[in-house]
Amino acid sequence: MTDTNAVLIAEDDPVLTTEFGMELIRQLRATDAYGHADTVSNTKMLSVFILTDEKKRSLPVIGNVDAQAIERIQVFYNTIAILIEKECRLMATSLVHLNNEGFGRIVITVGKLVVLDKTVREAHRFGFPSLSKMKDEADKVLSIALELIGDHSSVAGL
Repeated sequence: MTDTNAVLIAEDDPVLTTEFGMELIRQLRATDAYGHADTVSNTKMLSVFILTDEKKRSLPVIGNVDAQAIERIQVFYNTIAILIEKECRLMATSLVHLNNEGFGRIVITVGKLVVLDKTVREAHRFGFPSLSKMKDEADKVLSIALELIGDHSSVAGL
């Protein structure tokens, strides 16, 4: 899960010490079954999520999705599901379903409650301008999910 065009992230970026940042790194390392990234720094591993405007412009609008892009999406939403579990002590499950052209859906459920239902387009262009923007998006999704769980706890507990 490394990229030769990696954007440099500061070693002291505050996102790295947040619960979100640490869980994201843990999820990334969990996808490395053969230990190829054991020597890769956390900041370099997270740099695959950074998609600058210049890099985004260089990508085609329509394109096939590679395995690394799908993995990035899965890791991001699995991290959110883990944070939901830690917060509410109920099992959260993420499902990422994409076709080879990059269209699909992401669903996170807690019990029988759907706490996230997101349509995806251009999955090959999945990324964020910075780590802080990525954390902001994760926090927004997390707060909405936790509010839904609070409002519908009987369904979430099924």
